[in-house]
Amino acid sequence: MKQYLDLLKLIKEKGIKKEDRTGTGTLSIFGHQMRFNLQEGFPLMTTKKVNLDSIIHELLWFIRGDTNIRYLVQNGVNIWNDWPFQSWLIQTGQDKKYAMHSKEWKDMMKTFVEMVNTDDRFASQYGDLGPVYGKQWRDFEGVDQLKQVVKDIKSNPNSRRLIVSAWNPKDIPVMIKSGLPPCHTLFQFYVSNGKLSCQLYQRSADVFLGVPYNIASYALLTLMIAKVTGLEPGEFIHSFGDTHIYLNHLDQVNEQLTRNPHSLPKLTILKNRDNLFEFAVDDFQLTEYSPHPFISAPIAV
Repeated sequence: MKQYLDLLKLIKEKGIKKEDRTGTGTLSIFGHQMRFNLQEGFPLMTTKKVNLDSIIHELLWFIRGDTNIRYLVQNGVNIWNDWPFQSWLIQTGQDKKYAMHSKEWKDMMKTFVEMVNTDDRFASQYGDLGPVYGKQWRDFEGVDQLKQVVKDIKSNPNSRRLIVSAWNPKDIPVMIKSGLPPCHTLFQFYVSNGKLSCQLYQRSADVFLGVPYNIASYALLTLMIAKVTGLEPGEFIHSFGDTHIYLNHLDQVNEQLTRNPHSLPKLTILKNRDNLFEFAVDDFQLTEYSPHPFISAPIAV
């Protein structure tokens, strides 16, 4: 994971200070790429602890085409709560009452999450993020892109069209109202010498908080699709557009840069699945993971 630390250093040294949608401010560069050989270990961050269970649940949520946070909430995954919570505050005229990230705001978020968890009608109305990742992956204007790409990898592995896009211009205005348009926008598969590689294009990358999750999620997706198509995992290539560190994450970045990476863990798929849509949380086993302690930081909403 040295290349990730090098990216943090590069943004600190060369990044341009920019205003952003959230009002937080960033240091930003444009255009970067990292490559991970999946034969050398699973690229889960070791210079701070990352919760793999959350990543697995989120990925399975995407794969099943779900867009309501209720499934995530019921499985203890809170990484998507901020956006629908803030949207709910705005819709109900409470956003001026609760300063973002204040104690009162956090307490009210707990109330919101509990209501999503227990109240069917409330969850249906306020827990849905709109036509985000899962919707586009499984139903892009009537096309099940995930099912199609798995079929194409099996039938035509040399195709240059093994692409899944989450960026649907028609749905962007709807996504903006309830959350945010897809940051990881498009991914492409490539088959060579019996190995499956994946390249992701990410238009906007929160390097401290989001990118470690994105790396592990797409590496895992590559392992899963390799399994169901009878291939070995190759590389995960991560290509970025606006690549940034939020200004309120700089202390955390400095702390992480003092830490030396450990050896990458191993991720084993325990069941020999042949259907991408049948994977379950218990199908995955992480071993030899020895991370530095977790570093908390606020999400910019």
